[in-house]
Amino acid sequence: MILDTLKPQVETIISTTTTTTDEKLLSICKLLETHVEYYNWVGFYFKNGDKNELKLGPYVGAPTDHTIIPFGKGICGQVAVSNENFVVPDVSAQDNYIACSITVKAEIVIPIFVNGENIGQIDIDSNTPDPFSEADERFLEFVCQKVATIL
Repeated sequence: MILDTLKPQVETIISTTTTTTDEKLLSICKLLETHVEYYNWVGFYFKNGDKNELKLGPYVGAPTDHTIIPFGKGICGQVAVSNENFVVPDVSAQDNYIACSITVKAEIVIPIFVNGENIGQIDIDSNTPDPFSEADERFLEFVCQKVATIL
């Protein structure tokens, strides 16, 4: 499984001492988008200071207008409130979905916890219908745990 082969590369990116946090996050985005064929947009959103909103961090993929997302709005905003993984096999079936691109068919969002607090998330869009499995969830939880160590 390709996801397991990416774990050591994620660990290497995280442990590199010569790059900034944002550079590490961007490297992770590039790694995932390049090596997982159904990961078509990969990015991080983080809590925007004391505001109840998320701010877009490093990402790869098509440009997005969604640089600020209020808590509760869209899939990312819902994860900011629920503190739980959210796998959307078909975005067109979601009432509270913020469309970024007409090509997006599915989305997965996994929260990042630091000291028990949800401080952000990884967000992945796919142009493939229903591509995400439990293996994707476990792998992305691993990525988020590693990312948490540098935030």
